[in-house]
Amino acid sequence: MSDFYKTIKERSQAKYTEKMSKFLAFAVPVSTAEEAKAVVKTISNEYHDARHCCWAYMIGTERNEYLSSDNGEPSGTAGKPILGQINSFGLTNIVIAVVRYFGGIKLGTSGLIVAYREAARLAIENAEILECHEQARVTFNFPYLCMNDMMKIVKSEPVKVIDQQFDNDCVMTLECDADKMPALKSRIENVDGAAILEG
Repeated sequence: MSDFYKTIKERSQAKYTEKMSKFLAFAVPVSTAEEAKAVVKTISNEYHDARHCCWAYMIGTERNEYLSSDNGEPSGTAGKPILGQINSFGLTNIVIAVVRYFGGIKLGTSGLIVAYREAARLAIENAEILECHEQARVTFNFPYLCMNDMMKIVKSEPVKVIDQQFDNDCVMTLECDADKMPALKSRIENVDGAAILEG
């Protein structure tokens, strides 16, 4: 399992024209399938007058959660070529939606495959590709009296504080690089009264 993955920094788009049919491609970084589907829905609504909105997404550092849709185009002519481009670039945590405005001339199966593939490729090429480190989170509680010990850990480790609640019993959620998590957990567990709740 790799601790690194590639995705895009921010939304990008591209336009591809073939025999008067216009293909508008949108590549958007996402972290869950739900987010990907919400992006597709938003783009479909925005371009509701288009004939098709075909899409594909890939989620997770293992790149094993993916889905594609031809959205009414002949089977295998849209979603698969879009997904193929995500694979070619080795990307994940991304959704690409391609909106098609029909130009009156049929493209045929091979023409559609080329058009959807090219539109997706252009959208990726217009994006900034990032290499990211897989992140992991841990939530734990500890007595208020141990606050100093905990803050020493937080300040000395490369962690991001996601959530914190300070009372007699304190709760914190931290995020760090996945491969640093075992060491962080053992430091937390060495503090008197601290207990890991999840992560």
